[in-house]
Amino acid sequence: MKQLFVAFLLCGLSWPVLAQTSWQLVGQGQFSYLFWDLYQAQLFSPDGRFAGYQQSKPLKLELTYQRDIAVTDFVEATLAQWEQQHGQLSADKKRWGGQLSSIWRDVKSGDRLACVYLVNGHTEFLLNGTSLGVIADPTFGPVFLDIWLGANTTAPKLRARLLGQSQS
Repeated sequence: MKQLFVAFLLCGLSWPVLAQTSWQLVGQGQFSYLFWDLYQAQLFSPDGRFAGYQQSKPLKLELTYQRDIAVTDFVEATLAQWEQQHGQLSADKKRWGGQLSSIWRDVKSGDRLACVYLVNGHTEFLLNGTSLGVIADPTFGPVFLDIWLGANTTAPKLRARLLGQSQS
């Protein structure tokens, strides 16, 4: 019950930041696996530029899904990406996987799942504009966003498009 209250409080504290932010597109791109289009990704910041996690907060990555995907598949894919990028999964990443399992929901084609890295270092997730919850660990946001934006991403073409470095 205490965790639910803290999550509610954190969501309430982050809402004014989201409501006051004027988002500008940094870049966008399509993510496909084999012959399936999975989602359209868009990266936003207040000034339309990405200069790193500390300089560009708040930062929003929004994925518009083109297929139905179960929450268990999301979490498994996230853990697999972290393992591929960082080697063995740390205790933090395993704990975050559990938190994501309780925050995220199944998505349907057309749903928008957004990750917002807030000025205070917390990370909020929204589904179709409605808050799902917050992860308050300040180290989570950059590690999560590195799945798409990090130098070791498994999707370098999408990374370049999100960062506004490539239009092809």
